[in-house]
Amino acid sequence: MEQNAKASEVPKSAEVKPEDSSTKSNEDKKAEPWGYDLYPERRGTFSPKLTNVLIGKEGKEGIEKMKCEKNVYECVKNSPIVKIMMRALKSSGCAVDLRRHISCEVCDYSVSGGYDPELNQIVVCQNVSTRQGMVQGVLAHEMIHMFDYCRNQLDFKNMEHLACTEIRAANLTHCSFMSAWSQGDASYTRIKKAHQDCVKTKALYSVLAVRQISKPEAIDIIEKVFPKCYADLEPIGRRIRRNSEDMTRAFKEASYYGYD
Repeated sequence: MEQNAKASEVPKSAEVKPEDSSTKSNEDKKAEPWGYDLYPERRGTFSPKLTNVLIGKEGKEGIEKMKCEKNVYECVKNSPIVKIMMRALKSSGCAVDLRRHISCEVCDYSVSGGYDPELNQIVVCQNVSTRQGMVQGVLAHEMIHMFDYCRNQLDFKNMEHLACTEIRAANLTHCSFMSAWSQGDASYTRIKKAHQDCVKTKALYSVLAVRQISKPEAIDIIEKVFPKCYADLEPIGRRIRRNSEDMTRAFKEASYYGYD
């Protein structure tokens, strides 16, 4: 895979761990009007710190990259949900070239991946997404954003557009009853709402990770666009009817690995 040397902005969409989205400092927020510096290698600002090298946290970037690229290749070759997204992108005129459109990089530890619309490129965080299952989750999630950008002219600076694609990505690639339970969004008396609550929570933390916006504001935007975006199952929905067995397996894998 090619390593991108320059990029004008950080990825506009990030796959984020919910518990880490509140750890960004005010200084970080001031530095990034459209997000945080979550992708230092992409910006050319990454350099291993001596203390992290000594404890083994950094200093093995070359090895990490090779492992990441191997995992990406295996997912593209074997993962049902990734293969479905690859076919959908190709049929929409946006075929994915692994060497051009997917890049393994060092990222901030609060995110596992991202999508950079400036370069139409998915970032897999090689220092965070270290297992094949995690890489599968990142690829499936970010390919939803890539599809929306290609097919629906998604504008990542439009908050409603961003909220919508995050809702779709969470709905189609992450949420199950068990993941909702792990976030505190589900109970035995709220099973019917568990999936929708999981989607809203996942979308909320993804939006907060990359935008300077208050939590109440983000919630209002998500609620506004939720009915339409939650019901939009393209490109996976139409394929469920064509191959339910593959999609059942794909959803199980995506749900299991989404919060790995």
